[in-house]
Amino acid sequence: MNKRWKRDDLIVRSLADSYLPLALVLGFYVILHGNISPGGGFQGGVLAASGVLLLYLGYGFRGVATAVNMERMHKLEAAGALAYVFFGMLGIFCGYNFCRNVLYNSGSIGDLWSAGTISLMNYAVGFKVLTGVGFLLLLIIALLSTGDEHEDDGTIPTTEHEEGGAAE
Repeated sequence: MNKRWKRDDLIVRSLADSYLPLALVLGFYVILHGNISPGGGFQGGVLAASGVLLLYLGYGFRGVATAVNMERMHKLEAAGALAYVFFGMLGIFCGYNFCRNVLYNSGSIGDLWSAGTISLMNYAVGFKVLTGVGFLLLLIIALLSTGDEHEDDGTIPTTEHEEGGAAE
């Protein structure tokens, strides 16, 4: 006899729904303020990419697959890398070194836009890490969900030894 446990994901789903906006806002806040406070593009990108994991915990693989397109995420990661290289090349275009801060006169100290090219490179790093870590999480989730044949009916099969042997 094959008993099945019914999953009740109401609490997990409601917590994922409430923490997803917080994770995204905190991640983007850290990315935007990375040049004037501790943190930066990498830390903020990882915080924002945790939204993919929250979607998986709340809605399973099918929920993540419908909400996030893996191919688009992979292409956007390449766009983030190209943006960083472009902002780094601004120094060479202006006759200086690679990653030279050529927009250093913009803004006043302590403002969101006060570091010039460094801010732009920080934003590009944040975008690249957000899309890259998000894509890696999607790959891991896809690999973990390949053996999950009970995703459709929302049940988890019990182990075979609980009933005194394998089912025939």
